Amino acid sequence: MLAINLRLGAFSAALALLAATSSGALAQKKYDTGATDTEIKIGNIMPYSGPASAYGVIGKTEEAYFRKINAEGGINGRKINFVSYDDAYSPPKTVEQVRKLVESDEVLLVFNSLGTPPNTAIQKYLNSKKVPQLFVATGATKWNDPKDFPWTMGWQPNYQSESQIYAKYILKNNPNAKIAVLYQNDDYGKDYLKGFKDGLGTKAASMIVIEESYEVSEPTIDSHIVKMKATGADVFFNITTPKFAAQAIKKNAEVGWKPLHFLNNVSGSIGSVMKPAGFENGQDIISSQYFKDPTDAQWKNDAAMKAWNEFLDKYYPEANRADASVMYAYIVAQGLVHVLKACGDDLTRANVMKQAASIKDLEVGGLLPGVKVNTSATDFAPLSQLQLIRFKGETWERFGEILSGDVGG
Repeated sequence: MLAINLRLGAFSAALALLAATSSGALAQKKYDTGATDTEIKIGNIMPYSGPASAYGVIGKTEEAYFRKINAEGGINGRKINFVSYDDAYSPPKTVEQVRKLVESDEVLLVFNSLGTPPNTAIQKYLNSKKVPQLFVATGATKWNDPKDFPWTMGWQPNYQSESQIYAKYILKNNPNAKIAVLYQNDDYGKDYLKGFKDGLGTKAASMIVIEESYEVSEPTIDSHIVKMKATGADVFFNITTPKFAAQAIKKNAEVGWKPLHFLNNVSGSIGSVMKPAGFENGQDIISSQYFKDPTDAQWKNDAAMKAWNEFLDKYYPEANRADASVMYAYIVAQGLVHVLKACGDDLTRANVMKQAASIKDLEVGGLLPGVKVNTSATDFAPLSQLQLIRFKGETWERFGEILSGDVGG
């Protein structure tokens, strides 16, 4: 009997050994170009120069955050190698830089490249190469199209949802409004305008008295403001990037035009828009937000805000903490780290997209209470909630409920 038990014991041990070696074989590390046992190479393109250079701090904040992650041991033992290039917000330059990232630097993925026209210029290329174009820094609605572009995913609430929220507010509170719209003449501006018109519905044609577009190459939009004021419009929807947003706010004050002013949230930064425009000129402007404003005293003792300040103290002390772009970058960088951690030892491009499309109720430091990150195989819009904010004194004040737009992919 003892001999049988011994034999059974040996047999069990052999089985256990076999199981262990089999699972070891199954759990083999898998890598695509850009990932190794020690490194994950991430590509990025930012307008460090040119008309949208105010956004360059996004790339600098991300670089600082990845330094923090590396100092703390990296991701599953691997260090992030963050390669970021300047495209000056010029699509032909973006194409040149993305080819360099993919073909020369051999990055695993392209992360948070900024701007609608620049990302549009590289979307087909990255999808044909099956390289993730992950968490693009633009709210264009078209990034949520997993069927046609399975390698591209947005991050922030999309522009059409945001402008629908403003339209609903106007219909409720100013049903007889005469609306002037200023928009950048590209995909970004047109996306906002479409959502706004959809939100106004059948009343769009009668309520919008002027649609004025400007080119990103124009030095100033002053003449457009004068033209819009002359229409007698009493509501102004300002669809501009930071440089032009600050100009518009300042010019409105100069010419004494005081409409109810809606400003798209991509230009809601106190540091790069409201302060340069003059706080006194920005009073009562309405915008929207999905993350905490660092200048808002209500977050002074907030744990997430304290963590943010500690990160900046150590890794990016020269950052302008009043610049919303710094908080935006901190939030999206946490999103990428979450995805890469979830990949484990399967750092293939396909698994990066699989994990990015499997986020459930993720709460990231810096988001407003109640705002969560969610994705699925059919929903490539990680964030879809916003809260209206109004500029008072030298800061934004939140009002109303957390809202969701109606726009999907």
